[in-house]
Amino acid sequence: MPFYKIGIVVADESEFYPFVDIIEKKEKTDTPFKDAVRFFIGKTEVTAILSGIGKVNAASAAMYLVCAGCDAILNFGLSGGLGGVYRGQFVLPEKFIEHDFDLTVFGYKPCEKPGQAYVYSADEGIISAFEAASKAARSRMAVCGDRFISDEASRDYLIDTFSASSCDMETAAIASVCHITGIPFACVRRISDDASENAQESYGEMNENEGATLGNVFLKCLKSVCAVSGS
Repeated sequence: MPFYKIGIVVADESEFYPFVDIIEKKEKTDTPFKDAVRFFIGKTEVTAILSGIGKVNAASAAMYLVCAGCDAILNFGLSGGLGGVYRGQFVLPEKFIEHDFDLTVFGYKPCEKPGQAYVYSADEGIISAFEAASKAARSRMAVCGDRFISDEASRDYLIDTFSASSCDMETAAIASVCHITGIPFACVRRISDDASENAQESYGEMNENEGATLGNVFLKCLKSVCAVSGS
C-alpha cells in the first residue's frame, strides 16, 4: 500500500534535532508541540514532531498526526535493553505493551485493559522495509511506561512477565493510537543501556553522543518505506 503522508513522533530533543539536521530540504510547520518539520521523500509528505517524553505526549502527537491525514506513523529513539539485546544494537520491536497499566487488584492480568486490546503489533510491511534498509534485528516485545527503568528487580520483572526485549516511554502509547485508528505503525529503537543501576549514565552518554547515528539509520529506513510504497 502506498503511503502519501507519513507522520513521525520523536520524544527527545537529542534524537529529533540530529535527524532534522540531515534532512536537506525541510520547513518548519506549526503544531501545538515543541517543534515540527515537514519535508518530502519522493511524493511522500513527511511530518516529524518533537512530542516530548512520555506516553501522554507521544499519544497526543500520534493522534494529532492521524487527524492531520497521515496514513502511517513511525517512531525512533533510544530504549533500555532487557533480554537478548546488547547496547548499541538497533532493534525492530514486533509487539508493544504498557507495563505500567495495572488492574490486577480486580483480577485482570498485568497490563490487561478490560474489553479491549492491550498488546499491539507493528506493521509487517513497514518492519520488512526497515529490515531491508538497515542492520536492525527484529525483537519480540517492547514494554512501555512512564518510568525510566534503572534497577535489576524491575528489569527482571519485565523480562519474566512479558518476555520483553526492550523498554521505553513512548512506543506502546503510539501503537495504541494506531491500533484504534487502523493506521500502520512501526519503530526503530537503539539500545542505550541494560536497564540496571548504571542505566542513567549509559543512556546519557549515548543520548548525548550518538543522535546522528540513530538519525541516519532511521532516515535509511524511512526512505525504504517510501520506496516500497511506490512513492
